[in-house]
Parts: sequence; structure tokens; C-alpha cells
Amino acid sequence: MLAKRIIPCLDVRDGVVVKGISFKNHRVVGDILDLAEIYTDEGADELVFYEISASARSTTVSVDWIERVAQRISIPFCVGGGIDSVDSARAILYAGADKISINTPAIRDPSLITQMADEFGVQCVVVGVDSYQDKQGEYRVWQATGSEYTASPTDHLTMDWIAQLHDYGAGEIVLNCMNSDGVKDGYDLDQLALVRSKTCLPLIASGGAGSYQHFIDLFQSVEVDGALAASVFHTKHCNISVLKDKLYQAGVPVRNLTYDKV
Repeated sequence: MLAKRIIPCLDVRDGVVVKGISFKNHRVVGDILDLAEIYTDEGADELVFYEISASARSTTVSVDWIERVAQRISIPFCVGGGIDSVDSARAILYAGADKISINTPAIRDPSLITQMADEFGVQCVVVGVDSYQDKQGEYRVWQATGSEYTASPTDHLTMDWIAQLHDYGAGEIVLNCMNSDGVKDGYDLDQLALVRSKTCLPLIASGGAGSYQHFIDLFQSVEVDGALAASVFHTKHCNISVLKDKLYQAGVPVRNLTYDKV
């Protein structure tokens, strides 16, 4: 069985890491490089950086901090934010990122997924899906969620969009469950199970982690490939090394155990 990945998420805005609740009311939580090094040392398998204001402002991620991160850490990392062309993806990958994440631009032009997969390989192309469950219980894809002023629902139902991504050339999916984001009540296991039934692609769960037990519940309940989280790591409620030890004790396969270093 493949090891499950633990992936800290760093939302970047104006050159610093921020975090909000349900994609709103963001506050500064730290420096990009400092947090990247801390999580690497704790045993993270990967890092994900989202330039959350890029799509909202119709801009692309700055490569300056990407180059600095690549020089300072030794684990793979993914970058997303306003990547709307093969050229913009190339600049980020050449700056040192291992993967690019495309979200709102993919909704507006799904052929971008195919173009990037053809150019760089599917292993480099992650599609982020921001999914919100409305009052009628319907899961719907949202776009431009980096700002509460630009976030809006699309015409895509989440399960329909998920089912299409393999054919477009996506290599991996990150499901951002908006209702759970920053709330710390646990991952949306029901929605994740539905998404898992719609795709064979690697699936990363995002939104809702607030304790060590939430990660255990996730991996024991749904066949996801990794868990992405932000607040629970930024606030020191969970240490990645301790988390991996607890997952191992619960029978969840993980890498970079402290036991490996004894």
C-alpha cells in the first residue's frame, strides 16, 4: 500500500502566508521561507503554496519567492495561483516548483489542463477544486475564491467536474471543501467519498483538520492519497512528526517516521 502524504498548505498573499475561515477573513500567520523550513524539518511529504489573490487580481504567481523556497527545502512542492497559460506554468516549474496547481483558469478553459499535461507530463498538473455545499445539499464548484469579493459559484456541479478531469489530463486532484475550511471540525468525509467514487486520480483532501484524530478518521474512512491542512499546523495544534507517529500506530502507512531515524 502506498504511503499517505501529509501536505501543509501555505496560502500566500502579498509575500506572506495568511489563513482564513471558509476562504474569508485572512490573517497573517508567518513568513514563507520560515514556515517552509519548519514543515520540511518536521517531516512533511510535500508543500503546497497558493497565491490566493492571483486569480482574483488576474495576475500570476511571482517566481521570486519560488526560487528562494527551492533553494531552502529538500521536499517536493506545488504552486498555484493565476496560472493561465503554458508559459506561466513553465516559469513556475523552471523556478523550482515540482508541480503546478490550476483551478479557476481551468474552469474557464479546460483545454489548459490538456496543454499543460502534454507539455510537462500529467505528474506535474494538479487541479484544485473548490467545492461548496449549498442549502439544497448540492455540491457546486466555485471560482476565484482567493477573495470573498470575487468568489462565485460556477455552472459546474462538483461531481460532474471531477468526473471530467481525468480525460482533460489532470494528474491529481485537491478537493477543497469550502464549508469545512478553517473550521477544524474534521474533513468532509461524505463529500470525499462521493468524489472518490467519481475518479481514479490521486485525491488529496483539504479543509477541516483540527486534531490528530481528524487525520486518522480521514485515512481510515476514505481512500484518499494525502491530507492537506493549514491552520492546524500554523497554530501548532499538530506537529507533523507526532502526527505521523500517531498515524503509524493507527495502521496508516506513512513516510519519514521518527522510528526510521532511531
